[in-house]
Amino acid sequence: MFKPFVPPDFQVPEKLETDKFRLRMLKVADVVKDYDAVMTSVDHLQGIFGPRSKWPSKDLTFEQDLIDLGWHQKEFQTRSSFAYTVMNLDENQCLGCMYIFQPRKEDFDAEVYMWVRKSAFDEGLDPVLYKSVRKWISEKWPFKKVAYPGREISWDEWNKLK
Repeated sequence: MFKPFVPPDFQVPEKLETDKFRLRMLKVADVVKDYDAVMTSVDHLQGIFGPRSKWPSKDLTFEQDLIDLGWHQKEFQTRSSFAYTVMNLDENQCLGCMYIFQPRKEDFDAEVYMWVRKSAFDEGLDPVLYKSVRKWISEKWPFKKVAYPGREISWDEWNKLK
């Protein structure tokens, strides 16, 4: 039987805003800023989705990124996953992304991944984003057991889980 990722009556949070960044739905209109964030940080971002992940590759094209963003936007609209862009407060630069995915492991009801561009990482944004997102998800989302692979559980441990 099909089980929705979030309850049908759940109001998906539109944004999370702090004094450092704004998190909001990732849209195809963000492609220029997103592509810049990814391509200026390719080496830094390798492994964000696990040691076997090939994303991002140095030959990622603008068109491929646009397709990815379209896919994320559609999944957000159908409530099957939720991709948020991390923007600076005046929205002239993408600082990273955050994703809430359906779980691939039995004991979790969501998986969360996030990344920040290399320059934002060097300025200390990654732990701030992680702490803010973790709190936001625990307070505003309906999930009871959230996995943060590569952060709260090592990739080796994660890959051993069923």
